Amino acid sequence: MRRSGARAMDHELERTLVSLEEIASGERELRAVRHPLGFLCLPLLREGLRGTCVHLFEAGSRAEPDASPMHAHSWELHSRVLYGRVANLPVRTRAVPDGEEGATHRVFEVHSHSDGVDEIRPTPLLVRSEPGPARISTGGETYTLPAGEFHATALEGPEPAATLVHGLSVPGRRDLSLGPLDGRPRRTTRRLCDKAQTVHSVHTVLRRIDAQQRA
Repeated sequence: MRRSGARAMDHELERTLVSLEEIASGERELRAVRHPLGFLCLPLLREGLRGTCVHLFEAGSRAEPDASPMHAHSWELHSRVLYGRVANLPVRTRAVPDGEEGATHRVFEVHSHSDGVDEIRPTPLLVRSEPGPARISTGGETYTLPAGEFHATALEGPEPAATLVHGLSVPGRRDLSLGPLDGRPRRTTRRLCDKAQTVHSVHTVLRRIDAQQRA
């Protein structure tokens, strides 16, 4: 049964609710992905250069990320907070020439494969990074990031949060991360949740979105 409240919502959120309810009911097969950055991802759509996901940030079970939290996407990001509070920390970088002191990080390229493995490869580029003030977004608010902008995203406060993320790939761009100056090549894996875990997570998301809309 579709939620009657969805008819009063905007079209974007209504479509998201329909997709989530199809997953929760078993009408649509989809597996949540445990992302190396520590959140759970529901990849709702992949269509050419565009993609739509729901990202879940859980309060009581924050796992240490397997990848550097400071990263830059190869795609433009438009993120809407469905519930909770999310902190986005911009990171300014300045290239440091070879032989000059002051570098804090090395830039790494992230090459993602269809089997869920990400290869993280060091580049010759050294930078000095300076985190800017965090931008806090709450339920119903949106924020955008251009491709290539370094940042870190995290849960803000003790309550869980979720975001609806739209991405548009920019040809010629690569996914990047900041790592240690002497960092070596490494791999991380995006692990799939089983059906029961995915359905449980989706039911939880639907309840929390409903509570956010009623608040």
